[in-house]
Amino acid sequence: MSLFKDIIIDTGPDFVEEDKLCQQLNNPNSIIAGVDEAGRGPWAGPVVAAAAILDARDFPEGLNDSKKLSKKKRDALYPLIMEKAQVGIGIATVEEIDQTNILAASLLAMVRAVENLPVAVDGILVDGNREPPTDLPKKCLIKGDSRSLSIAAASIIAKNFRDKIMSDLAKIHPEYGWDKNAGYGVPKHINALRLVGVTPHHRKSFAPIKRILDEDSDTSY
Repeated sequence: MSLFKDIIIDTGPDFVEEDKLCQQLNNPNSIIAGVDEAGRGPWAGPVVAAAAILDARDFPEGLNDSKKLSKKKRDALYPLIMEKAQVGIGIATVEEIDQTNILAASLLAMVRAVENLPVAVDGILVDGNREPPTDLPKKCLIKGDSRSLSIAAASIIAKNFRDKIMSDLAKIHPEYGWDKNAGYGVPKHINALRLVGVTPHHRKSFAPIKRILDEDSDTSY
């Protein structure tokens, strides 16, 4: 029986999927990491993934899908996860997104996150329905950040880590409001693109950015 089996959670994500993967591996002491990414939709900035290994006997309370948590709650949980869990971060750059595509870049960031964990893992639980290219035993979970505590922890780390990157970039390019919109195509971001133009941090393969670049190219003659 794995350590995850004894943990009873009343509501929200739990350790059921972690326990199932331990059973599948025929090893109750399997080290399982949850993996999630942040930043597939924005028009600017990298995509960030996180991998998190939780101690079933000592983990932060209140873990859930980062999208269901307030910023205040995420900010409170972030240092607790970093303290109590083993965490790996993986980043795929804007250049890598443009060279491949956002899905491939997201999966690459996930692989890097797992590789950057401080310990080797026996298997991974991945949010979504696409497997990252790794030979590790893995299971994809639709809405995994609402089902698995390990994935929920990874979702919070990935979200907050990426938000910090975008806030730092906003200090260099304040016109776009990236500290508030994280690079998504909200009105302030769109207006700044019209007035200021495209930065090196924009995803030039994304249709709205590509359209602006094509328009600028057409008017340059």
